[in-house]
Amino acid sequence: MTAFDQYASFRYLVDDVQAAADFYTTHLGFTLTMSAAPAIAQVTRGPMRLLLSGPTTSGARATPDELKTPGRNRIHLIVDDLDAEIDRLRGEGLSFRSDLVKGPGGRQILLTDPAGNLIELFQPG
Repeated sequence: MTAFDQYASFRYLVDDVQAAADFYTTHLGFTLTMSAAPAIAQVTRGPMRLLLSGPTTSGARATPDELKTPGRNRIHLIVDDLDAEIDRLRGEGLSFRSDLVKGPGGRQILLTDPAGNLIELFQPG
């Protein structure tokens, strides 16, 4: 097994690799594990590997222009105390893209990274 086999990997296309890496490491508990900014960076959180690909990477170049906008897909981060996370992130100057919603599986709220990619914070229960 290679190191990459230990992770679920995702790629987000971003305009500013350093700003995206700073966002994920500062606000959401990711660790920077590789940086070749301004082209690409890799951040991890537990078993999640997130590639932050700038405009010059092969991942960005392979994507047709009409698909380069952020969509409804998102990464899903489980938190222990959603209210505390919301307070902490608002205190750090972040704003949310949705209201807090409660469903049959728990509660969630959406925010975006600097490139507009969606992130769902979710508390089961």
